[in-house]
Amino acid sequence: MKFATVLSLITFVASSFARSDDGFISLFNGKDLTGWEGAPGLWKVEDGIVIGTCKGPDHFEHNTFLIWTGGTVRDFELIATVKMVGDNNSGIQYRSKKIPEFGPFAISGYQCDVHPALEHTGMTYEEKGRGIFGLNGKDVALDNDTNRWLLSEHEPVEADLSEWTEFRILVRGNHHIHQVNGKTSSELIDYDEDGRTLEGLIAIQLHRGNANQILIKEMKLKHLDLIDPKPFGPKALEGAIRIEKPRTTRPEGTGPASKRRAKQ
Repeated sequence: MKFATVLSLITFVASSFARSDDGFISLFNGKDLTGWEGAPGLWKVEDGIVIGTCKGPDHFEHNTFLIWTGGTVRDFELIATVKMVGDNNSGIQYRSKKIPEFGPFAISGYQCDVHPALEHTGMTYEEKGRGIFGLNGKDVALDNDTNRWLLSEHEPVEADLSEWTEFRILVRGNHHIHQVNGKTSSELIDYDEDGRTLEGLIAIQLHRGNANQILIKEMKLKHLDLIDPKPFGPKALEGAIRIEKPRTTRPEGTGPASKRRAKQ
C-alpha cells in the first residue's frame, strides 16, 4: 500500500540529501583502531579490515560496541561496507549514548540493523530503548505516546550479509532513512519528543550469543546542515495506519538463539 501525502514528503526529504562523495571523511585509517574505543581483545584490524569477534554465548555477557571518539553526529549521511560471518547480527549505532551500567563499551540509541533475517535487514531500531520501530519494507512514524504508525510499505530489501553489503544512513531532523545496497529498507519519522535524541555517538555493535564476526571494509561520514525536526501536527499522520510494536522470533540470526552454559 502507499499513502500519497506521506510518500511525497518522504521523496522530497530523501532527494535533499547530498549523494556525492564530496565532504565525506573516512572514520577508519586502514591500519589500526585510532579514533575508536572498544573492549580489548574483541576488535582488530587485518589487511585494512576492522574485525570484531564473538567466540560464543559465554564470551561476554552483554552486546558490546566499538565507539567512534571523533565527536557526535546530528544531521548526517553515513556509508558503511560490512559483512557478517556466523549466524548472528550486528548494527550501526548513531545519535547514541554510553550506558555504563551495562559495561564500559555498552551503547543505547538508534541502530541500523545489520541482520541476516530478511525482516530485520536495515530496519529502524533502538538498542536498549524503544525497540523495533519498523521492519525491513516498512516506513513508520512514532507519535508522542510512542504509538507506531505505518506510513507506507514496499518490498523488503534482500541482501546476502555473508558478502560485502553497503549500508547507508541518512538523518535530518527527526527523519531517518536506512538503505541497503542503494535501496531503502526502512524509514522513521520520530515525533516522540521525550524519547528521541537529536545528537549522539556513532558505534558498531558486536552481538553476544552465537559465534560471529562483523567485518567493516569502509565507513565514511558527512555532516549535513541542521534542520528543525518536523512538528507533530494534525496532518502528520494523515492516511497512516496504527500498528503494534514489531516483535522478533529471530533475535540473533536466521536460526535459533544460543544459550549460555549454566555457571558451576
